[in-house]
Amino acid sequence: MKRSCALVFRSLAAFLPGLFAAACGAAGEDRAAAAGADGRATPIPSVEAVQARRGALPLFERLTGTVRAAGEVAIFPQTSGSIIEVLAQNGDQVEKGETLVRIQAVGSQAQLTQARSSLDVARAAHREAEANVRQLEAQYERNAALGKEGLVPEDTVATLRAQLEAARAAAARTKAQADVAEATIAERADVQDQTTVRAPISGRVGQRNAEVGMRVDEQTALFIIGRLENVRVEVPVTQEIVSRIQEGQPVEIGAQGRAGPPISAQVSRISPFLEAGSYSAEVEIDLPNKDGRLVPGMFVTADIFYGESEEATLVPSSALYDHPTTGERGVFVLPNGPPARSTGAAGATPSDTEPVPIPFRAVEVIAEGPQTVGVRGVDPGGWVVVVGQHLLAAQTGEGPPTARARVIEWDRILELQRLQRDDLLRDFMQKQQRLANPSATRGRS
Repeated sequence: MKRSCALVFRSLAAFLPGLFAAACGAAGEDRAAAAGADGRATPIPSVEAVQARRGALPLFERLTGTVRAAGEVAIFPQTSGSIIEVLAQNGDQVEKGETLVRIQAVGSQAQLTQARSSLDVARAAHREAEANVRQLEAQYERNAALGKEGLVPEDTVATLRAQLEAARAAAARTKAQADVAEATIAERADVQDQTTVRAPISGRVGQRNAEVGMRVDEQTALFIIGRLENVRVEVPVTQEIVSRIQEGQPVEIGAQGRAGPPISAQVSRISPFLEAGSYSAEVEIDLPNKDGRLVPGMFVTADIFYGESEEATLVPSSALYDHPTTGERGVFVLPNGPPARSTGAAGATPSDTEPVPIPFRAVEVIAEGPQTVGVRGVDPGGWVVVVGQHLLAAQTGEGPPTARARVIEWDRILELQRLQRDDLLRDFMQKQQRLANPSATRGRS
């Protein structure tokens, strides 16, 4: 993570001079001339500087996550068939239980009709069996009474008793057949009901994949439904990082291509399990989305803060510079305190200093925060160059490079760094989206 931040900071150092060329006044071209080795006039460049501070930096991990709608769910049909009606479009607000799609399942209506006919037959057979039982019961009771008086042979009574038991068994069998027919009707009716796809929750419809005439089955995703007024950011974290993250820690969410400052939130949940293969856990961040700034499916950055660094000298991240000659990492420092105002030398603007030597000083980075780094090797209160280092490094000859210096406010340089960060973030997100959807990229090319 720190290495990736360092790359961003180095990119800032390389980018900011070009970004502020206009602010610096076409650096190197509108400055007073000094005699060069060949006798020609060499422009004296102008750079911008801020005063180093002392303080502690928030410790954080910058991760990437994906936005999900609250309650987001994919809608699949429960039966196979052809779509005969689509009642929901992308962006529609639907209520729980509302019909979205109707499907004509193959043979479902015919099978239901057949099951109902089978039930009618079974019930008729059962009524006939019960009537037979009642008739035999009457005959058996009458002959049993006559048999007690010796008027009917015992064999006749025994035969009637056996016939009655058989009739009762036949009635029970027809009753069971009727019950089976009723269950079949319920099953067929349930299948018929499955041809109506309903919304399982209230929410907004998106990613519609349903057209009239389209054949679908249980694996066909028809829609995604979710509540957009609240969203959830899902952030995978490695096993090395998860030990530093706890529920309730502050988070700043950065959205690609969306105006405004980062969105403040907190860690809502952390999965206690690591996924096999990736060895990563999932962190979930719930946050409101009343303004619709976050769109489900988009990539975002999540800065999760977990503490503070020790106190150190603080400088804007753009002050760090990798010297192209020595390979050292450091800053250009004004040796004589704050930049003094110009006395009106030719070619100088009222905000410039007189030309001064600005030596390069190697530093050790001991902490990194959002747009600010803590270093060792520069005292608090010193003035460091944040724009124009490449103009200093390009100078050759003995002694430190020379330039005019002007003051730039901390808030201003941090805002300009944020703009650079947004550019880097946009490029990164676009790359992530191309990797996630290579077919779309080929289609655009």
